[in-house]
Amino acid sequence: MSISTPGRICLFGEHQDYLGLPVIAVAISRRIYLTGHPRPDKKVVLHLPDINEQETFDLAPQLTYEKSRDYFRSAVNVIQREERISFNRGLEATVRGNIPINSGTSSSSALLVSWINFLLHTADKPIIKSAAEIGELAYKAEILEFGEPGGMMDHYSTAMGNIIYLESQPKIHVQTYRPKLGTFVLGDSQQPKDTINILKRVKYGMLEALRKIKAYDPTFDLHVNPLSNASEYRSILTEDEMILFKSNLSDRDILRQAKQLLEQGRLDSEVLGGLLNQHQDNLRDAKKVSTPKINAMIEASLRAGALGAKINGSGGGGCMFAYAPEQPEAVVEAIEQQGGKAYIITIDEGTRLEIMVEPIVKES
Repeated sequence: MSISTPGRICLFGEHQDYLGLPVIAVAISRRIYLTGHPRPDKKVVLHLPDINEQETFDLAPQLTYEKSRDYFRSAVNVIQREERISFNRGLEATVRGNIPINSGTSSSSALLVSWINFLLHTADKPIIKSAAEIGELAYKAEILEFGEPGGMMDHYSTAMGNIIYLESQPKIHVQTYRPKLGTFVLGDSQQPKDTINILKRVKYGMLEALRKIKAYDPTFDLHVNPLSNASEYRSILTEDEMILFKSNLSDRDILRQAKQLLEQGRLDSEVLGGLLNQHQDNLRDAKKVSTPKINAMIEASLRAGALGAKINGSGGGGCMFAYAPEQPEAVVEAIEQQGGKAYIITIDEGTRLEIMVEPIVKES
């Protein structure tokens, strides 16, 4: 059996979903492939040749974590606990992929979604879950199980595919869009990200600002209070908190404009590109999650004809992407002249079963 799952880029709403604000994400045509079969014993053996590693552990009703982000074990624990399914046979699988690793394109979430989809198919009593349900299980296994400071965009986007608009509050709501956007160019800076520390700084800095605002004004609502009223809270916020606060209100409004654009019968590519550029301005100047190299890659892609570009993911390294529905090859060349590695990408579907054959299990 082989399961594949796409990576993703965040069109709009970077650093917004963990605040309860919506995001718009796109599944991309670079994927993780997990191919495996049952074993006659109770062992799980996972071959990870792309990173020259291997994971091995014994199945049990409750697995003990052996490292801080032990996602293969946490996925087993979550689905056994949440879905009340069991495994009387071990599993062996090989993972390969072409999603840039540690670059903000959700390679880890795509792997986890593939693993959960595989586990659901290979349980003693296999069960079929919707793509959204698989995304929710992955979110629980990666974020809730370890108390990490992230949102649910990666898990739902890689599981469901295409373009999604995701609201997490007051309840989870997902809309899917399939406009003909054409090509993007993904640019890998080949600089590793510092995801956890950036999320702590940007997320907890904003949460502290919101705590102060709510104490001062209990009626404040991040979803509805206009950006034009932000100055009312200047006296209670530090300068850095005020900058973060205003940038989040601005990004919220940019996303709303993008959602309206996607819902139109005919999408205006130049308007979409302009909104991406506005979002990048906030990420670079207010949230300070971009880097000099990524800034140079973005500027080069725009000079080469891209309509818009922004950093992708939590920042501090990793990838950017450019919206280049025409002549993407010129954008690839421009990005690589700045020292990045570039790939032409398109919108792709979510996690899927690629191959299913009757496994041969040898008795020991």
